[in-house]
Amino acid sequence: MTRTTRQLGLVQLRCTADTQKNLAQALDGIRAAAAQGAEIVCLPELFGSLYFCQTEDHVCFDLAEPIPGPTTEAIAPLARELGVVVIASLFERRSAGLYHNTAAIIDADGSLAGIYRKMHIPDDPLYYEKFYFTPGDLGYRAYDSQAGKIGTLICWDQWFPEAARLTALRGAEILFYPTAIGWHPGEKAEYGEDQHNSWELIQRSHAVANGCYVVAVNRVGHEGEESGGIEFWGQSFVVAPSGKILARASVDQPEVLVVPVDLEQVNQARTHWPFLRDRRIDSYGDLQRRFIDSE
Repeated sequence: MTRTTRQLGLVQLRCTADTQKNLAQALDGIRAAAAQGAEIVCLPELFGSLYFCQTEDHVCFDLAEPIPGPTTEAIAPLARELGVVVIASLFERRSAGLYHNTAAIIDADGSLAGIYRKMHIPDDPLYYEKFYFTPGDLGYRAYDSQAGKIGTLICWDQWFPEAARLTALRGAEILFYPTAIGWHPGEKAEYGEDQHNSWELIQRSHAVANGCYVVAVNRVGHEGEESGGIEFWGQSFVVAPSGKILARASVDQPEVLVVPVDLEQVNQARTHWPFLRDRRIDSYGDLQRRFIDSE
């Protein structure tokens, strides 16, 4: 009988200005997750550095690297040694003047299974990503890893149901979201609880609507002094196809969380709640429009 269970590893990190230290703690997190049985390990968004998008500074482009490059070349042999799939979010230097926010999917044999380039690029206070990143041009994909068919999106992508749907339609049974999200400290008291609840709620809805598991992996700690900086809210989590949160990491501490899931639940959810079957694909053409004015 085909084994349907998988062990998912979430490595929640506190990042620093020392890129080598960040890489070392990421590798340690992968080892720790594998030691607990993890078969797929996901790291937070842009874990190699502090979240530099709080300012628009050309110096920060020096943090970018090609893929394959130094970080994937450090992770690949460890993935092969441990027999784990790793999702690593990187600042990709594609060419001079062309940069992406990219997730590399490294398979359990150390090979590069593929990359996903972040499609939705925010431009909000302290999230000035449009200064750094070109929107992705690879579309939404699923990857046949040795641990199953998985998809990855990145942070701001998690607010868009279209992205989750299209990745699921490619066959992904688990959606991973490397993330760097938190509070503006000055807004936390008034808006913090609602903001966090919205973040969890939208991803739980992706799990239900697509009959799949959803995994969000965040960072922790306070970074930056500009306008108070960002207090990353941690609380990385795993959601079942029912929308139930199976596990959640701490608010303010680095943590390695390993969560067992059963992919048979994907089959059951999609069979008993047949949203994919009942989609009226003939009626959705207007989704390609920016807005529908009164007609």
